[in-house]
Amino acid sequence: MEIMKEITVADIMTRNPLTVSPETSLLDCAKKMLKNKLVGFPIVQKEKLIGFITQRDILWALIKLKEINDLRKIKAIGVSPRKLVTVSPNMPIEKAIKKMKKYYRLPVVINEKLVGIIAAADILLFNPEFYPEFEELSKIREESEKLKRLKKIGYKTSQGYCEECGNYDSLSKSGKGLVCDECREK
Repeated sequence: MEIMKEITVADIMTRNPLTVSPETSLLDCAKKMLKNKLVGFPIVQKEKLIGFITQRDILWALIKLKEINDLRKIKAIGVSPRKLVTVSPNMPIEKAIKKMKKYYRLPVVINEKLVGIIAAADILLFNPEFYPEFEELSKIREESEKLKRLKKIGYKTSQGYCEECGNYDSLSKSGKGLVCDECREK
């Protein structure tokens, strides 16, 4: 693993990734994603990275719309996150993996200019030994999402002994008191 400390993002990244302009409609983005078998595109204007659009962004927009044809009216920049997580080409690959907490692909930039994209798949193809780290990130992300959903519906979570079965586990408040997930679902 010592040699991995010398590997940088530039060594593994995809150069000249496919991009979309800020004015590209969501319908055109979706078609381009399907055609190229990709899950997202950097949004670029005059070589400058200004956003990122993913399948998930398009699905959220679609849920809020009445008809699929309405996707023609919404521009890519309209649903792009405001804050972008990026990496530089000279960043060590191990540091880039740590920045991939929420996203499986990150734009690579120099002075706001897009020079590439790095994806978890690129890193795993280069060195499959990183698989456990990505698996752990995935589990953390999944648990974080569960906690957010529970908080939205009013559940309070903590660790302790389930009032139903007596097992030590993550607990949430329900009509039965503080119970584990298994007892709450019964």
